[in-house]
Amino acid sequence: MYRRGLPLALLLAANVVACARDEAPATAASPPEVMAASAEPPATTGAAVETAAASQESVTEPAGDRTDSALERFAALPAADQLPAGRWQAGKHYKPIVPAQPTDAGAGKVEVDEVFWYGCAHCYALEPYLESWQKNKAAYVEFVRVPVMWGPVHRAHARFFYVIQALNRPDLHNKVFEEIHQRGNMLVGRDDESTKKMQFDFLEANGLKEADIQKAWDSFSVNSNLQRADQLTRRYRVEAVPLIVVGGKYTTDVAAAGGQSELLAVINDLAASEKRR
Repeated sequence: MYRRGLPLALLLAANVVACARDEAPATAASPPEVMAASAEPPATTGAAVETAAASQESVTEPAGDRTDSALERFAALPAADQLPAGRWQAGKHYKPIVPAQPTDAGAGKVEVDEVFWYGCAHCYALEPYLESWQKNKAAYVEFVRVPVMWGPVHRAHARFFYVIQALNRPDLHNKVFEEIHQRGNMLVGRDDESTKKMQFDFLEANGLKEADIQKAWDSFSVNSNLQRADQLTRRYRVEAVPLIVVGGKYTTDVAAAGGQSELLAVINDLAASEKRR
């Protein structure tokens, strides 16, 4: 697990396959070396920077939510809910969302969501694979990125993501990842105002005007997207990122699939199965 006191660069380079959260906030009684991304915001955004950067590898699941019996159901899915016999096994390489959730995909389309966090080194590592996959994915697949909404730092990064979208600057998505993971700048300050200044400075350095940034920052679309991201984080019971959701019915990730390339293959096969329904 990540431990308090490690330099940010080491935290971001930790060799595990997902950034995860603990359902319970850290308390004075918690082991001092364990830092969890609390569902309840601390007093300031800055106080949560180290907490979010040092998310645990393991997750404590809430009682009565995902039980052993639920996992047994994953392995005993009806045939209609499984891929054809072969490479991928239900309950191992992918799991169902029970109940299935509605998506915004149009008729004949299959929505594929990536739930991510800018501060997650594993999301950063997956990004080149997803970029390549998008160029060759089936036309019926609608790919949607959803920033995770666990705690204050995640929410600050989520707003930044949607502001970039509202400004129609998708090229900045990778630049944000690089700023965090190559330059060690988390783009989150000690409080809300310093966070906003850091993010404004980044956008202005990339050719955007302050007035346009402010307009996007306060826009209805950004606030609506943040509400939807919050709903999806809860609805999909997101406990680790990157997480892939296919058709509102299945989840998978790098560890379950067996690697980044295998993950793309699972996504393609699940999406194709949904398309045939």
